[in-house]
Amino acid sequence: MGAGLPSAIMAACLHPDRRVLAVCSDGGFMMNSQEPETAHRLGVNLVVLILQDNAFGMIRWKQAVDGFVDYGMTFGNPDFVTYAGAYGIKGSSVNDADGLASALETAFAEGGVHLVTLPVDYSENTRVLVDELGARAIEQGTRP
Repeated sequence: MGAGLPSAIMAACLHPDRRVLAVCSDGGFMMNSQEPETAHRLGVNLVVLILQDNAFGMIRWKQAVDGFVDYGMTFGNPDFVTYAGAYGIKGSSVNDADGLASALETAFAEGGVHLVTLPVDYSENTRVLVDELGARAIEQGTRP
């Protein structure tokens, strides 16, 4: 967790002719949130997509599936668009999946470092990855 952004910066350094997209959760991004400054200082072209749920969402979901109490998994975030501006880079927010492709295309076209935030809801994970897959496994006799 947290390795996506620094890895993407290195990819952008190694392949300046390619479009590089870092896909980060807000929790993972905040572990290395100072690194957009590094990318900006190095002059790389990089788009960072931040999937925002104001929590360590996947960990929270996995713990809930295993019956653990939800403790310490939620947090507040800065305004990522303002945060980007503090580093002299661009930032934008997308409110739903319908606007994501055009926001990413715009960010790539503008060049430089660009943060794009998108809210994400992990509640469907339980239905799809636990309930439905579990039911199929039982039907196929691969789960007790």
